[in-house]
Amino acid sequence: MTAASPLTLGAFPDASGVRFCLWAPTAQKVDVVLESSPSAQSVALGKDTNGYFRGFVPNLKSNTLYRYRVDGKGPFPDPTSRFQPQGVHGPSEIVDPKTFQWTDKAWKGVPWKKLSFYEVHVGTFSSEGTFEGVRKKLPYLKDLGITAVELMPVADFPGDRNWGYDGVSLFAPSRAYGRPEDLRRLVDTAHGLGLSLFLDVVYNHLGPDGNYLGAYSPHYFTERHKSSWGAGVNLDGPESGPVRRFFSENALRWIEEYHIDGLRLDATHALMDDSPTHFLTELTETVEKRFPDRQVYLVAEDHRNLNDMVRPRTEGGWGLDAVWADDLHHQVRVHLAGDRDGYYADFSGTINDIAETVRHGWFFCGQHSKHLGEPRGTAPVSPERCVVCIQNHDQVGNRALGDRLNHGIDPAAYRAATALLLTAPEIPLLFMGQEFASSSPFLYFTDHNEELGRLVTQGRREEFKSFKAFADPAIRNNIPDPQALATFEKSRLIWEERNRSPHREMESFYRALLVFRQQSGFLDEGKSLKVSTPDTETLVFERPTSLVILRLKGSGTCEFKNEGNPWERAFSSEDKQFSDSPLPLHVEISPVKIAVTFHQPGAVIFKRKR
Repeated sequence: MTAASPLTLGAFPDASGVRFCLWAPTAQKVDVVLESSPSAQSVALGKDTNGYFRGFVPNLKSNTLYRYRVDGKGPFPDPTSRFQPQGVHGPSEIVDPKTFQWTDKAWKGVPWKKLSFYEVHVGTFSSEGTFEGVRKKLPYLKDLGITAVELMPVADFPGDRNWGYDGVSLFAPSRAYGRPEDLRRLVDTAHGLGLSLFLDVVYNHLGPDGNYLGAYSPHYFTERHKSSWGAGVNLDGPESGPVRRFFSENALRWIEEYHIDGLRLDATHALMDDSPTHFLTELTETVEKRFPDRQVYLVAEDHRNLNDMVRPRTEGGWGLDAVWADDLHHQVRVHLAGDRDGYYADFSGTINDIAETVRHGWFFCGQHSKHLGEPRGTAPVSPERCVVCIQNHDQVGNRALGDRLNHGIDPAAYRAATALLLTAPEIPLLFMGQEFASSSPFLYFTDHNEELGRLVTQGRREEFKSFKAFADPAIRNNIPDPQALATFEKSRLIWEERNRSPHREMESFYRALLVFRQQSGFLDEGKSLKVSTPDTETLVFERPTSLVILRLKGSGTCEFKNEGNPWERAFSSEDKQFSDSPLPLHVEISPVKIAVTFHQPGAVIFKRKR
């Protein structure tokens, strides 16, 4: 599972010592300070013509702590450190990735169309809040019908708790979650169970505390590009080559040294690059060439709905495998919960628009966006190139109170929305706890120093001042403080809920749908899918071997024209094993029509008689 040519940045141990490599183009002198060696020695590194300092220290062992001193300043942690045992401001640790005993040599991965993602925040997913805590839950996820676990960013961050999008030690798994070998063990166990393991990585910015890239080079960021986080990453200006290499090598490191199956690239719209070859195009080519015998997936989170992103490089595209497409989430949220603030103002939430979104993978294909004040989107791509959800970390955690969809709508409508998600042709993503209608919110939390933390708390509350529900400053002051430990602890899943109604029944419904999705034929019939809207509240998904009729609101009878197909009822959202208070659907099947009477929102799944 390893590639042939070696990576270069950082500290690389072997039997005879450790090789160091650091990019510091404007520095005159760089020393590696070996802090845990017997004499705390410093070793000068030599500079090449490209601005890289290199050196070899014989007889040096793994687990040694080190930092770099640059022109007499510092010492600073290694920006490509494999581990920061004392936090992002402390010394780096030399880690030998070759010592882990992998057992996944026969692992071939899960084919793209068979993926059903489950998004996990390591710190709040389990009571342990560690990689080991996630590993222990993998058999449950396998049994549930999940085929891919996607970890939110694990790159080390300041403090003991964070979403992960304030990462600054981008090559080092956070010590809050465990050691590097713990992450490797998690991936190895996942592969042994037949689960793919994806990782969320952030290349569009670094966090505000503990970012030492500026100590080594002024060229990592540029004022020519601006993002929500300040200066943009320098992907196209002077000295951008080594910057692009830094992020490419980060991607390669996770894939090679941790056997990661795919990367979710955060907010790629903020990776501004005016060069002839976009960084993401270069990244897809680099990954493909380095791992010719592995299927590694690259998925972009991007709101622009650009079909070039998933078009093959041979056709002028960027070569990514898929995009996170949020339009379906927004349509469903508007339809069921009535959200209208912010970007929700762009969506009608009508059944016809939901159907159109399902047909194409995204809704905006060049129409004017009121929220952005400009056209948005291009012609659609194949729906299976879109990863969709009805909840994810952003769409829950970026709400002021961290409330989930199931907190604001009735269980019957939630089951209907679930059926929509898991029987649509797109690749589905579940957010942890969604399957048992978790009562836990997922709030925004941080653990910054006191001064920065105060600004984060203030900024979080000001963020919602344009929302009608939080126009009153007194109400905004009740938004949970991101810095408070209680905010983090409230976001933990309560696993005991799974054993109680209505959580137990909801989980059973998810399990049934995920099993149904993986059945032979279902995933092969996406191109044959017919999406129709018999009335203003009902959606129909018809495939050669399956039929789904679902109603998102209210009661009523749906009549669907049957052209002689021998359908039989498989199950419905109102079966007693799926609801603690079911209102059974009335179903009539004849050679000419199918009539379903809904007493509340729901879904019924049919399969073709054999």
